[in-house]
Amino acid sequence: MKPEILVMAASPSADVMAQLEQYFHCHHLWQQPRQPQEAWLAGVAPAVRGVLTTGAIGIKADLLARLPKVEIVAVNGIGTDAVDLDATRARGIAVTNTPGVLTDDVADLALTLLLSAARRLPALDAFVRDGSWEAGKPIATARALRGKVCGVFGFGRIGQAIAARAEAFGMRIQYFQPRAIEGVKAPRAESLLALAQSSDYLVVAAPGGPATHHVVNADVLAALGPQGTLVNIARGSLVDEAALIVALRERTLGCAALDVFADEPRVPAALRALGNVVLTPHVASLTVETRHAMGQLVVDNLRAHFAGQPLLTPVQ
Repeated sequence: MKPEILVMAASPSADVMAQLEQYFHCHHLWQQPRQPQEAWLAGVAPAVRGVLTTGAIGIKADLLARLPKVEIVAVNGIGTDAVDLDATRARGIAVTNTPGVLTDDVADLALTLLLSAARRLPALDAFVRDGSWEAGKPIATARALRGKVCGVFGFGRIGQAIAARAEAFGMRIQYFQPRAIEGVKAPRAESLLALAQSSDYLVVAAPGGPATHHVVNADVLAALGPQGTLVNIARGSLVDEAALIVALRERTLGCAALDVFADEPRVPAALRALGNVVLTPHVASLTVETRHAMGQLVVDNLRAHFAGQPLLTPVQ
């Protein structure tokens, strides 16, 4: 018999979805209407041995408690801050994620956001579309990247890939994370606050979770300053969104470019109304190639687990 798994979100890859049906008996939670979902879940939960979820959705202790036979939680994404790791650890439930395969695309979007903010691309697009150019209205100047400091908060695979791209644009690189990285030429700042003080662009690439909740606070934003730009492709929870809105509105922070938010997909109206912010809907890894690679790694981890083989990318 095929192992039964609870699929909490679909993969954009049709091939991945076909493999899931081929190798597992899938119960698709994402297909169920909200109202009868509880009754449906009660019917399938006793037989579920695996869970496929995403970094944004995760899985909480109360749902895990309803899955008495679950053995593995496979996360389609890097972040596991939405997974109750204490609950999985207490029951000996394996957890996997999909590191590595999305590094380049996430780093690409980080630089796209940084460039969009620096060169004011959304405003310039609107300037052409609304007839302002044809009407001869003045165009505000943008800022060059050459010689500017790109501070990277979180210097793992993605942070280093962002740094390499920024360096190719002539930027100087600094980074901060609690543990120094050996073998990198970029200098490490003494603290996140110190990094913000010395940066023109602060790119957030650190993991989410309690240790980094609202770590980019009003003090960090003030240190970045009225000419500074915040770029976030990590987790919305790292940034104090209320403080960010105030800083952008009062121009104590120059600009922000955000792919992630505190309560996705709900983005505060006050943030959406500001002209000095670039917004994208959590799409850093949303390419055909990367989403297939992520889904394939999820399938491979699930197959390895149920075949009694070592997991490819275990978290715990």
